[in-house]
Amino acid sequence: MPKTPKELIPLVMEGPGFTSRQIEWGGMSVAFEAGTEPMDTTPLFAGLPGGSCQCPHWGYVLTGSITFRYEDRDEVVRAGEVYYAAPGHVPVVTESGSLIEFSPADLYKQTVEGIQAALHEGAST
Repeated sequence: MPKTPKELIPLVMEGPGFTSRQIEWGGMSVAFEAGTEPMDTTPLFAGLPGGSCQCPHWGYVLTGSITFRYEDRDEVVRAGEVYYAAPGHVPVVTESGSLIEFSPADLYKQTVEGIQAALHEGAST
């Protein structure tokens, strides 16, 4: 059974007030994500189809809260709650905190590549 302390999981994304440690096991991406301030990620998803994340996620909010924005609704998830985020969402950190998230690795990789491209483009402008 694969296991590792959170601190040994590779740091894949880092930005102002945000970190994401990710590892792949059994075809799933496992992510520990933390934010120290509210953050609207809408610009990061602008280059993806529909301007939103097309990967499903299952997770647990350890601290803080997150809002998943869909075209027709917002879903708020608070500390101590589990969630399923269907494709077509944009995550918005509404209160600083941390979460653990599980996603299909292949779809998540496509999403991360799109976000990294947006981050790189923002850094070069």
